[in-house]
Amino acid sequence: MGRALRKLSLTAWIFIGMAAGIGLGFAVPDVASRLSPFSNIFLRLIKSIIAPLLFGTLVYGIAGAGNVKTMGRIGLKAIVYFEIVTTIALALGLAAVNLARPGDGMRLEMTAAEAALPKASTSLTAILEHTFPASIIDAMARGEVLQIVVFSFLFGGACAAIGSRARPVVDFAESLAEVMFQYTRYVMYLAPAGVGAAMAVTVGTKGVGVLLGLGKLILTMYVAQAVFVVVVLGGVIAALRIPPGRFLQAAKEPFLIAFSTASSEAALPRALQNMERFGVPKHIVAFVMPAGYSFNLDGTTLYLSLASVFVAQAAGIELSIGQQLVMMLTLMLTSKGVAGVPRAALVILAGTLATFGLPLEGAAVLLGIDAVMDMARTSVNVLGNCLATAVIAKWEGYKLPEASSSHATLET
Repeated sequence: MGRALRKLSLTAWIFIGMAAGIGLGFAVPDVASRLSPFSNIFLRLIKSIIAPLLFGTLVYGIAGAGNVKTMGRIGLKAIVYFEIVTTIALALGLAAVNLARPGDGMRLEMTAAEAALPKASTSLTAILEHTFPASIIDAMARGEVLQIVVFSFLFGGACAAIGSRARPVVDFAESLAEVMFQYTRYVMYLAPAGVGAAMAVTVGTKGVGVLLGLGKLILTMYVAQAVFVVVVLGGVIAALRIPPGRFLQAAKEPFLIAFSTASSEAALPRALQNMERFGVPKHIVAFVMPAGYSFNLDGTTLYLSLASVFVAQAAGIELSIGQQLVMMLTLMLTSKGVAGVPRAALVILAGTLATFGLPLEGAAVLLGIDAVMDMARTSVNVLGNCLATAVIAKWEGYKLPEASSSHATLET
């Protein structure tokens, strides 16, 4: 029995913690409602990850790439495509959550400390001014994610500009990122207890009706991801005349691996191999696919916009269109920085909730159903990156063959 328990994955333990929390909240709500200190400790540790992780990953990523000009024509085209598609994914997530409103009827509450934080002005001039930090230490202390991102981009660009003299700083940023990855793994060991306590408190104080809202959120996200695949990715395939049957055959196996394992890394070797067989030149596959794993997370960005507004709805906070657009910009930038961290979506979501004055309790509640949603968003990430390699090949002038035995040729 003990050996079997040791073999359980963290995801399995999170599900066990969630089920135990729901059962406790339903059976003894008075006891369950007093478990909030345990969930708050977990959330405080999650919050402590955000600033150093974003700084380390962004500075190393920008400075490590060197001057943007060295990325060449393919890199520039890939980044333009990535930004267009992920922006559409964010917009679709916002549209879906505003249309379905899965958070209505739930009542998440902010802690006293969160409620005491000043709310930022929503005027355009105030938003623009608030984006730039007067002090990076102050921005990190207050969890101002967008200010941290802006500082890190400028700091990383400065490191790239002075070259080898910045090497010690870049090495420090790389080491900091690696340390924070390990730190996150340690914190995630507390996830089953943190999630269980959060679910117990939520069900104990608000009743089992909260579960209906979570079920509606899962349904909304799966429908939105399906719409994105069919309409957006399908539209790209049709517009660029990428052979749809052969593309689906090449992308099917990586997609299924990603869906069943909820791991982009598990699907990467097969994705690289299959897209080369599909006819995309090797140098394009080798560059675009790994870059997409950091910059083209279509499924994750769609989920993040949907989840953030869901928490606002569950807390009874109405976000204006302006606030939602600023949130979309924040997510578009922060989602580039922490692609390699375990439960990256949770880290990004927690930072965004803190920035917009939304209850962090929402992040813990969502972690309980994260494994179910992770399967969809990870598989869409992989599918989007497979398509990105074909798009860049077409943009570079290669004609993708209709038959599997052919090779890509330059169109004349």
